[in-house]
Amino acid sequence: MQKLQVARLHSLTGHTDAVYTLQPSSQAHHFFSAAGDGMVVLWDQQQPEQGQLIARLPNSIYALHFHPGSEVLVAGHNYDGIHVLDWKNKNEIASLQLSKAAIFDIQSRGETVMVASGDGSLTSVDLTRMMVTQRVQATDKSARTIALNDTTGDIAVGYSDHFIRVFDAKLSLKREWKAHTNSVFTLRYTSDQKYLMSGSRDARLKVWDVQGSYHQAAEVVAHMYAINHLDFSPDGKHFVTCSMDKSIKVWDAEELKLLKVIDRARHAGHGTSVNKLLWTGYNNQLISASDDRTISLWQIIF
Repeated sequence: MQKLQVARLHSLTGHTDAVYTLQPSSQAHHFFSAAGDGMVVLWDQQQPEQGQLIARLPNSIYALHFHPGSEVLVAGHNYDGIHVLDWKNKNEIASLQLSKAAIFDIQSRGETVMVASGDGSLTSVDLTRMMVTQRVQATDKSARTIALNDTTGDIAVGYSDHFIRVFDAKLSLKREWKAHTNSVFTLRYTSDQKYLMSGSRDARLKVWDVQGSYHQAAEVVAHMYAINHLDFSPDGKHFVTCSMDKSIKVWDAEELKLLKVIDRARHAGHGTSVNKLLWTGYNNQLISASDDRTISLWQIIF
């Protein structure tokens, strides 16, 4: 494995339940977290011990999205819908009832916000007017993750029926295939938009060729248990995966080569499932969120 150095810089505490999601801000050193305790918190990597409570919602938050255009936060409030938060003034400015199911992912393109729900629906919302513009339910199994291709306009969605489905901007189905042998938990397009990467509850990482009609290009048994999330480095040359097996792994993006394993035994890592990753542009720091109710800040040096 290529030699790289990893050091845990900080362990952030304050959440009282599992931390499920992380989001960047317009400022490189700021990021947000949300958890099973319903709290949305702003953190500053320059002063990491001082988290600011932005909002407290009654139910768990699995999905949080920072909307770049308006700089608002869109929180997926389980069994209720989405809540739009003005994080600077710490108040809620809008909400929309979408589903009684859990909300697993939120992404946006322009003023359109896309929401993946536990009832299998993918919903498109006009953020300016706060109204549903499109909705598609391709299965009654959970829609777990969304990835957007900026070149083709594709919207890829991973489901608990083991399928990946690709939609166009109007949510018309373009392509679908059984991608894994268990739920698809995470999807990301590579920085050049030519490949789609998927991670699943079956612990396998797969690569799909966008220009080749999404035919499988590669497969790696990446973890012992479910792959919960993956994220790319700011330069797109590396990516990280995290798992229910409590580990974080650093990979070479071009060669799909494992470079480093970050775990409790070797790096004082998390003691339970690692749920979310955020590789920031601030000093190349990696952030991880876990079921152990903590957030870790990592320094990665190549």
